[in-house]
Amino acid sequence: MPLALVALLVTTLSSCELVEGIFKAGMWTGVILVVVVIAIVIWLFAKLFGGRKD
Repeated sequence: MPLALVALLVTTLSSCELVEGIFKAGMWTGVILVVVVIAIVIWLFAKLFGGRKD
């Protein structure tokens, strides 16, 4: 990271806000990832076991 960007972040954000932002981004990324993985697993099971039996 360039030194100017670090200096800007230090002066504009308090440490608590920065840590809070990192954890919020991590939490939401994790939630979205888990939802996507569960949706893919359900879709795969539906394709494997839930097809039409004519």
